[in-house]
Amino acid sequence: MQFMFADYVLDRERRELTLRGQVVSVGPQVFDLLLHLVGTRDRVVSKDELLQAVWGGRIVSESTITSHINAVRKAIGDTGGEQRLVRTVARKGFRFVGDIRIADSAEARQPGGPGSAGHTSLGSKEPPPALALPDKPSITVLPFQNLSGDADQDYFADGVVEDIITALSRIRWLFVIARNSSFTYKGREVDLKEVGQELGVRYVLEGSVRKAGNRVRITGQLIDATAGTHLWAERFEGTLDDIFELQDRVAESVVGAIAPQLERAEIERAKRKPTGSLDAYDYYLRGMAHLHNGTREAIEAALPLFYKAIELDPDFASAYAGAAWCYFWRKLNGWMIHRAQEIAEGARLARLAVELGRDDAVALTRSGHALGHLVGDLDGGIALIDRARLLNPNLAPAWFLGGFLRVFRGEPESAIEHIERAARLSPLDQEMFRMQAGTALAHFFAGRFDLASAWAERALGNLPSLLVAVALVAASHALAGRNEEARLAMRRLRALDPSLRVSNLRDWLPIQRQEDFARFADGLRLAGMPE
Repeated sequence: MQFMFADYVLDRERRELTLRGQVVSVGPQVFDLLLHLVGTRDRVVSKDELLQAVWGGRIVSESTITSHINAVRKAIGDTGGEQRLVRTVARKGFRFVGDIRIADSAEARQPGGPGSAGHTSLGSKEPPPALALPDKPSITVLPFQNLSGDADQDYFADGVVEDIITALSRIRWLFVIARNSSFTYKGREVDLKEVGQELGVRYVLEGSVRKAGNRVRITGQLIDATAGTHLWAERFEGTLDDIFELQDRVAESVVGAIAPQLERAEIERAKRKPTGSLDAYDYYLRGMAHLHNGTREAIEAALPLFYKAIELDPDFASAYAGAAWCYFWRKLNGWMIHRAQEIAEGARLARLAVELGRDDAVALTRSGHALGHLVGDLDGGIALIDRARLLNPNLAPAWFLGGFLRVFRGEPESAIEHIERAARLSPLDQEMFRMQAGTALAHFFAGRFDLASAWAERALGNLPSLLVAVALVAASHALAGRNEEARLAMRRLRALDPSLRVSNLRDWLPIQRQEDFARFADGLRLAGMPE
């Protein structure tokens, strides 16, 4: 069904708003809000009804409703001053007051029919207009080519693609084209730029499957369809002994590899946008670029960007989690100035992220880890991160940050398994220094001091200012009897944070087991840390 008003067509089935045949880009909640107002145009709609219809009954701020009403008005050429189409009824709610004509979607799309952008001459077919890109990163996974010369392998190639689509769909910040749409291109020679325009996506993942004897080789490559640029390519090989296990492994590896690539591509895109045209998601991406860096200057630059994203979208759970993470990172590295206030603010932001992002794996991961450090709630933090892994089993940060908290809870072997899984999922991760530091900490609490110092040195090779890694180098060398190396590391630690003492270690790291804490304190004391 299509609702037509002024020069606009609102298509319920296609979830599309067009102006004189050209697609108007609107976010999903803005579309739902407009559709509900149009569908209930015979009466005033209360804010409570909108909360139920658009936000599923979830409590959101007054400013969120107002900003979405303003976005609806902007999309349909209305303003709060004019209120030609959407009228505010004081203390009651809102009502759509424009004249509406209703047509069947198929009828309305006939050439020259209602909502048609123009007449089509006999014998010619006008190509459909390019769909506007969604307001978040968008991708389609095309059917992989079967290069085996064996049609019986089609099911395997199709299964891999379906698994990849399902796994990508778990990433909340990603708009993923459904399988039924992407598979319309099966067996066709396609222009990837045209595919992007027809499906309204920025990124296209394509690949191939080749079988030789008992071995299978699968390749994949990620393309920015808007620019025609190549972003990533990888090859996976295995045997047909357990073809479904191989299929799962390929899907997991592809998703784990391309998710960071997509985020990097989006960050670079946001960096190129003029400051005056940035929206909440762009500010969030710029904040994440600094967050991955990990230096003091980077965190100071990231925090206001996350606050700006929150200001523009008060429901942006991942932005709250990013800001909370900044406060955790300041605490971990001894950069806090007003410690009590900053810890309280970080915890407040993390709890809001959890409240707003119950189904957002990224928000749950960052906020759960921040709460574990800021307020010492290791069990609660691990529970949140474990829920994130259920929502998105391919999210590498959920694996290594959950591993980090498990170290502090006294589970070093389980922690190492989690961190190794993260490294397999994202072997070129921008946060590899965090994985290395977590591995070093686990080996230290397990009494493997040589491995602990080696992994800590690797982390410092990637981020020389990482305070916990320097402390581990000092304590590991001291407990292994390498006194000179321990003293040199302690000198470096004292230069980074002169306030650290054995007596305030508990305020620094949430180490739960008494024997782990005693080992850490003894090592730092032997290395020369003052009481």
